[in-house]
Amino acid sequence: MIEPVAAQSLGSWLKEADRCVRIWEDRWGDFEIHPSLRVDHQALGQAYEEYLNRLTDNYPFFHPRYAGQMLKPPHPVAILGYVTAMRINPNNHALDGGPATADMEKEVIVKISRMLEFSDSALGHLTTSGTIANLEALFVSREEHPEKAIAVSREAHYTHARMGHVLGVPMEKVETDSEGRMDLNALEDLLQDSKVGTVVLTAGTTSLGAVDPMDEAIPLCRRYGARVHVDAAYGGFFRLLIHSEIIDAEVSKNLDAIKEADSVALDPHKHGLQPYGCGCIVYQDREVGRHYFHESPYTYFSSNDLHLGEISLECSRAGAAAGALWLTLECLPLLADTGLGPVLASCLEAAQRWHVALEDTPLKSWKKPDLDIVGYFPDTGSSTASGIDQASQALFERSMASTENPIFLSTLRVQSSDLQERMPSVEIDQKEVRILRSVLMRPEQADYAEALVASLVGFLEVDV
Repeated sequence: MIEPVAAQSLGSWLKEADRCVRIWEDRWGDFEIHPSLRVDHQALGQAYEEYLNRLTDNYPFFHPRYAGQMLKPPHPVAILGYVTAMRINPNNHALDGGPATADMEKEVIVKISRMLEFSDSALGHLTTSGTIANLEALFVSREEHPEKAIAVSREAHYTHARMGHVLGVPMEKVETDSEGRMDLNALEDLLQDSKVGTVVLTAGTTSLGAVDPMDEAIPLCRRYGARVHVDAAYGGFFRLLIHSEIIDAEVSKNLDAIKEADSVALDPHKHGLQPYGCGCIVYQDREVGRHYFHESPYTYFSSNDLHLGEISLECSRAGAAAGALWLTLECLPLLADTGLGPVLASCLEAAQRWHVALEDTPLKSWKKPDLDIVGYFPDTGSSTASGIDQASQALFERSMASTENPIFLSTLRVQSSDLQERMPSVEIDQKEVRILRSVLMRPEQADYAEALVASLVGFLEVDV
């Protein structure tokens, strides 16, 4: 039994984890570690010092100043859960490889299914990434509608085109509006010829966090007999907030419609606070599990219960990932008002405050953010798309290179025609233009949004 510890630091909890695992190990009797596994302590010390020094060659993903890519450290509870199980190193393929963590995985799938308003009997499992989760959904789509194409929006994640190529499935691109959401007229034009068997809708594009109009798109797909897969790898957890005032009513309506999809991919390693190596795929209909059927001469023998390898394209998967997510959701449950909900609400607040702070500055917001990603661009008098492009890149470089007050951003290529919708006077002298993009997935950024925008404006004014 784990005894309570007085200190609340992660280090103290990890010491407790080490103590308890050692007690468990001692149950099985002493034995000598094989000499070949021993490492010289001096050699380890030297190598580890170099290792630690090399790890400092990273951006500060933990800090509010980091507003670049979709990166942040996992929650300390997730680290504790992962490291503790990793000492044992269970494999959540067959039940004899990880009976405890396999049960935990099944339990978190039920919790995620309830968040999506799927039934408790929904079929699902964790994956090593959102890419693999989407691959599995497209695989099932191919099996359900052989010889038919899969439609994805122009702003959908590039993984769909890659996985379509892997699966040998024709992919059809659907145009989007200037805010990155799927164009339903363009979608219906594709559906009318009966060549599309599955439509992929996106709940949170990785470019600007746009949420497709799922409330209208899903009934449209049903009318033409198409399956619906929702890539909610980025935005799926925001479904917890659909009844909250913090989220836009239209976005809320579309996130609510996820409950009508055939399958959903999520990434707990993004807004689920997990380390990398934790994606998720869930299906409404358990019967699609038949597409995974395969024989194995040496697994699935220890129990008649479901082995997770029987419903996964992957074989070995880290039981530690399931353990970490289980522990996290015990401490930060999937609820709107407590647990994970306030974390997500603060991320939305950060983006909304950033968007408002851009008003009356030479930085113009691309659009009101659907989720917690903000796009914006410098408007310093340039009359050409190329001028906006160069000004964006210059601000990006100056902000990243600052030695006293750096803010870490990313850039995004958008269509120059979409820029012209926002600046009718701009001359289109190149097809695409770079703008700036800030991913605000650290809840602390809600307290720093205005100050960070002010710093960016200061960098910009160097050239004004």
